[in-house]
Amino acid sequence: MRFSVNIPNFGDFADPRNVARVATATERAGWDGLFVWDHVLHRRHGGRPFGDPWMLLTAAALATSRIRLGTLVTPVARRRPEQLARQVATLDAVSGGRVTFAAGLGGPVEDEYASFGDTTDPKTLAERLDEGLELLWHYWSGEPVNHDGRHYHVRDVTLLPATVQRPRPPVWVAGFWPNRPPMRRAARWDGVVPLFTDARHGHVPPVDQVRDLVAYVRKQRGARTGTPFEIVLGGATPGDDPAKARDLIGPLAEAGATWWDERQLQTSDALDRLAPVLRRVEQGPPVW
Repeated sequence: MRFSVNIPNFGDFADPRNVARVATATERAGWDGLFVWDHVLHRRHGGRPFGDPWMLLTAAALATSRIRLGTLVTPVARRRPEQLARQVATLDAVSGGRVTFAAGLGGPVEDEYASFGDTTDPKTLAERLDEGLELLWHYWSGEPVNHDGRHYHVRDVTLLPATVQRPRPPVWVAGFWPNRPPMRRAARWDGVVPLFTDARHGHVPPVDQVRDLVAYVRKQRGARTGTPFEIVLGGATPGDDPAKARDLIGPLAEAGATWWDERQLQTSDALDRLAPVLRRVEQGPPVW
């Protein structure tokens, strides 16, 4: 199992210098990755400054040399695929091929879509997500792209440079379990970042639901079960109590989890504050 640190892109972490501090501490303490949120508006966390996640991750990349970097997660449906492709490819170059790209529908949809005059129709957003992911793969190849889809049209476009990672960066897909469509989408890519209605951000997910999820995704992958695929779970563990952390994570690893993403409780005042996050990061990942 590998271990990452998760931070929002608002509050103290709207400042790239603070994100660079967290990234440096993350690498020094032995974690394997740093992931940031991708929001432009989240009214539940209103009144705070927000930073662009790709600028924040660039600062993290320049401050580190080993850890994986990416968003958890980017709503592909609210971005132009060509611009997003350039941002990811640039970060992959700056980091020396350390980007993991995680995608989803995003939300809250009323905040991040309706507030800007965009649709909130889940079918339309899902179509844009699927079509956008396929376009990103083609753009990252560095080869000419021609595309006529329901939502995007491309005429003889080649975006260079291609991503450092070949054939592309790993793609993880997020979604709420037990909803099946996002799990089927994830099964076509390189990993799944499941969210659970019974375990909000920062809470450890129920083991029985994780087992059901893993079984479902493996079935959907079929003949591809022999290729690498990540099961990314997350929550808050006590850095000062290794035994308790092992008790929390052990059953999830046995159920099939391959990454543990360390998070703050969404209702906690520490969610977007540098000092408490740094304290937890410096304690290091759970002993495994």
